[in-house]
Amino acid sequence: MMGKGNRRHAEEIVSRLKQSDYEAYFVGGCVRDFILGDVPDDYDIVTSARPEEVLSLFDHTVAIGAKFGVVAVIAEGHPYEVATFRSDDVYEDGRRPTQVYFSSAKEDVFRRDFTVNGLLMNPETNEIIDYVNGRADLENKIIRTIGDPDNRFNEDFLRMLRAIRFAANLGFTVESATQKAIERNATKIKQISAERVQEELGKILTRGGARRGFELMIDTGILREILPEIDKLKGVEQPPRFHPEGDVWQHTLKMLELLHGDGETSDNLCLAWGTLLHDVGKAVTRSEDENGVHFYGHVKQGEEIADDIMQRLRFSRAQRETVLNLIHYHMVFMNVQKMRPGRLKRFLRMPDFNLHLELHRLDCLASHGMLDNYEFCRDQLQHLEQDDLHPPRLLTGNDLIATGFAPGKIIGEILLALEEEQLEGRITTQEEARDYVLVNWKMKQ
Repeated sequence: MMGKGNRRHAEEIVSRLKQSDYEAYFVGGCVRDFILGDVPDDYDIVTSARPEEVLSLFDHTVAIGAKFGVVAVIAEGHPYEVATFRSDDVYEDGRRPTQVYFSSAKEDVFRRDFTVNGLLMNPETNEIIDYVNGRADLENKIIRTIGDPDNRFNEDFLRMLRAIRFAANLGFTVESATQKAIERNATKIKQISAERVQEELGKILTRGGARRGFELMIDTGILREILPEIDKLKGVEQPPRFHPEGDVWQHTLKMLELLHGDGETSDNLCLAWGTLLHDVGKAVTRSEDENGVHFYGHVKQGEEIADDIMQRLRFSRAQRETVLNLIHYHMVFMNVQKMRPGRLKRFLRMPDFNLHLELHRLDCLASHGMLDNYEFCRDQLQHLEQDDLHPPRLLTGNDLIATGFAPGKIIGEILLALEEEQLEGRITTQEEARDYVLVNWKMKQ
């Protein structure tokens, strides 16, 4: 991920444009953040200068979308988007305009998505220029499209998900005409590329307000279109003794509510997707008999369904494997206090164990609330030294070959068995290791 933009550099770009007799402003998210009192992640600039004029004014530039009027100006290794005022012609593919006309600041604002993103700012004076009543919507915490919502969404269907994402992350409500338009157009979200949908979902899950985002998605019908497997969790009842919070959907929402919304790091994304998908197998495995409600095999089914979802949304293999592991082991925590020392140590030293432990904590807090297994694991981790979890090898493969074992598969088997004995605490010295091998393996030669 790129580092954050720097206001001083962005201001310098604006003043250089103004010195050359062009209009230039900060626009969009950075202005919204400034008014809300947040530090912007990035600074976008709009100007009356044409792309070729921007390219000639600055030394370090990349023409990222020059035919749409966008140039990146690089300052100290960070790109700042500088876009020429424009108005768009017809959108043919629900994403890109067929023709772009360079225009005025006011026209430029009117082609943008939401009023809260349509504010301009003069960085020298902090004066806000508001052609779309964006300030009032910011104050009233409302997400509303600029102009007719159906038109806005049909220009780029991803905007429906973006409306939900902004409402979730900012803690705003979606204005009713805007929400009704999302409901009317929800099925069209399927026409958007998987990568763009995955990116918006990641922001909903990790930038705060994940629960609110998913409630809006189910209410508008968007969830059914992009994650039907999650949509099906609603109404899947659970045994109240373990799940006083309600059905699987309610349980998942409670966990989403507990996520820290501090951005899209790889760990945050994997934990959030693990949270969302950990019980996705319950909708297809629920059964009931005289002993109550059961979800036999929900973990295995859940892994398969989650794998399908993540492949569909084009996740990297590494992220997919991490999330599938989170699902695979999430029920194992109930056995930790009964595990043999060796098995427990192997469990505690798993890759990403911090994520497994946090998923378990959320799972408990969103249901019965008992954290005894969580505390037990934390306690064990505190008391076990690095050498307890990863004992240094007492014998190497070469040692075994020197003793007379043939190179090959047997060497690996012996080393594994030795490690198990160490983890169990039955072997601690080289001598004990040699005796163990002699007694248990020499005979099998």
